[in-house]
Amino acid sequence: MRRRAFIKVIVGSAATWPFVARAQQPQRVRRIGLLMGQAESNPESSPRAVAFRQALNRLGWTEGRNLRIDYRNSAGETNRMHADAKQLIGLAPDVVVAESTPATAALRAEASTTPIVFLSAANPVGSGFVASLAHPGGNITGFTNFEPSMGSKWLEVLKGIAPRVAHVAAIFNPQTHTGQYWPVLATAALSFAVEFIKAPAHDAAEIELAVETLARAPNGGLLVMPDAFTNTHRGLIIALAARHRLPAIYAFRFFVTDGGLISYGNDVVDDYRRAAGYVDRILRGEKPGDLPVQAPTKFELVINLKTAKALGLTMPSSLLLRADQVIE
Repeated sequence: MRRRAFIKVIVGSAATWPFVARAQQPQRVRRIGLLMGQAESNPESSPRAVAFRQALNRLGWTEGRNLRIDYRNSAGETNRMHADAKQLIGLAPDVVVAESTPATAALRAEASTTPIVFLSAANPVGSGFVASLAHPGGNITGFTNFEPSMGSKWLEVLKGIAPRVAHVAAIFNPQTHTGQYWPVLATAALSFAVEFIKAPAHDAAEIELAVETLARAPNGGLLVMPDAFTNTHRGLIIALAARHRLPAIYAFRFFVTDGGLISYGNDVVDDYRRAAGYVDRILRGEKPGDLPVQAPTKFELVINLKTAKALGLTMPSSLLLRADQVIE
């Protein structure tokens, strides 16, 4: 009896060994590549990366346990974006995240099958990233930053804060900007009785030339188009607007916290949180082509009263009441 009982115990224990072994095995570490549009030293980079990591952590993904994130910061430079994209894809990630239209294009050129989640992409259908917003198809999906109709809104806000503006120059980099806003801006300019001017710039010197050219005529205003290039050169743009006493509107709040006049645009940090949700779904087996492209859900109006005062502008109470943040 004792011998039979002993054998039964041994056999029963052996049956549990594979389950114990499996429980003790470490989880497979999944790899994510993140191609950011800002320089690593840019104060905007850290909050975005932190929001992304925290959102993933809440979904069960933790660096050092079951996740590794490889970061690259292109600082808005096209050549560097392509080099960084090549490096990231060479690491064989499970999914890559791209901030901006040019970053998405750079990753797409290197990866035909690796899932790509973009954020702050202006025109994903026109850029050829997806077949449609509802049914992207392929290996790319993500989150847009602005609809083309935002062009009219920017002019409306600029005229609201500076009614005398008669000439508006839109600063953009033709190498990285999609141009989706031009038809809307041209139409809106007529309704607001302003002359709309495209001001392409490829580098800092051309930005200075564009602003100086605008400043030669009275009642000029600046519209700084959303782009990794203009974001990277925001210090120069803000300084030039102040020097030439030009009211300017921006798409992102960090321009205003750095001294710009006014901004109206989406919350990029929130976009990083939402992108983490798509990364989670892809890591768990869903296909990017089945996940619809989503529009932004949070917009911010930010006003710098100190800058307004320096320009001799009186802030309308209607704008102050609408503002999400007023910097004094």
